[in-house]
Amino acid sequence: MFWTIPTLMTWTRIVAIPLIVGVFYAPLAPATCNLIATVMFIVFAATDWLDGYLARKLDQTSAFGAFLDPVADKFLVCASLLVLVHMQRADVFVALIIIGREIAISALREWMAQIGASKSVAVHMLGKLKTTVQMVAIPFLLYDGRLFNIVDTGVWGTWLIWLAAVLTVWSMVYYLQKALPEIRARVSR
Repeated sequence: MFWTIPTLMTWTRIVAIPLIVGVFYAPLAPATCNLIATVMFIVFAATDWLDGYLARKLDQTSAFGAFLDPVADKFLVCASLLVLVHMQRADVFVALIIIGREIAISALREWMAQIGASKSVAVHMLGKLKTTVQMVAIPFLLYDGRLFNIVDTGVWGTWLIWLAAVLTVWSMVYYLQKALPEIRARVSR
């Protein structure tokens, strides 16, 4: 099921990365670049929910889709964070926490799957909350202006991305604790 509608939607998140980055190099006013990148991020991030919904609704779930979906999400988030760090809208420490956690937990999940213990590191609500906060913080930081002349998205985005970093560490600790009994059992053999 390489070319199903849900899988194609997942691919769009990967294709979106150079488009979002490229917007900031376009000969446009900074506010226009911010708006375009924000709208693109929101549209492409929304495909994360939509592709999963369609895969279930159309009975087009697949092992490849299950693999590609979180990879596309991580690419989109990590690339956006790097853009935000480059534009000095996000702290490099936050980006290191979030990107480092994604690498560590992905490696942990792969290893746990290889030893037949993937259920111990299955997606938890804490991880979903972390992702939700990231997906709200990033467009706020990309927009970096006043929304409806009321909300300072730069300030809110900064608070939210730091909250996402805290949730990132918390979720990583949670997953490591869940995996620890299996890790101890494997190490002691």
